[in-house]
Amino acid sequence: MKRDIRQPMPNPDVIVERRDPVFQGYFQVDRWQLRHRIDGDTWSPPLVREVFERGHAIAVLPFDPVRNCLVVIEQFRMGPLAAGRDPWMIEIVAGIIEPDEIHDPRGVAQRECREEIGAEVEDLFEVLTFLPSPGAVSETVTLYCGRVDSSLLPEFAGNADEGEYIRISTLTLPELSDALEAGRFENSIMLIAAQWLLLNQQKVQDRWTQSAHVGV
Repeated sequence: MKRDIRQPMPNPDVIVERRDPVFQGYFQVDRWQLRHRIDGDTWSPPLVREVFERGHAIAVLPFDPVRNCLVVIEQFRMGPLAAGRDPWMIEIVAGIIEPDEIHDPRGVAQRECREEIGAEVEDLFEVLTFLPSPGAVSETVTLYCGRVDSSLLPEFAGNADEGEYIRISTLTLPELSDALEAGRFENSIMLIAAQWLLLNQQKVQDRWTQSAHVGV
């Protein structure tokens, strides 16, 4: 399926001379020829860059404020295997936004939580959007945080028809901090999400404490 590739915004400091597809499969690779402004009226020579057009994605921090823990998943990943690393990654919930979902990333986040941790998330809110590999990949990741009851989670989840075999577990915030310090996380989404949560844990707790009081 051809993915919905976000068109670049016009930029007065970049002149795109050519953009040609060189591969079209589940993902897409384009070859760009461009020049960009260096300083004032000085421009670079023509540059050729190949870009992996992966589409765009969401990620979710499923947090249990009662037990003060983050729900994490572990699954096999091809990229680390090809890089000579341990292919079983500790991650948070994440998924690609399909073309017909481009205007509903929050819905994608909720669906991915149902599929990957077997649970509904409540009070889902957007944290930030970032580019995990800007040197050669156009993908953006929009990170959400949501409230979940970790006592209701299954041990395993995932879509076996798509080759997903996911183990579910939890990390208390002290355990998350220790794991981050020990270098247990090797993917950018997990690293960014873990650091954001540790820096903003009081804000997250206060948000849900206030919500609970309003509901009383």
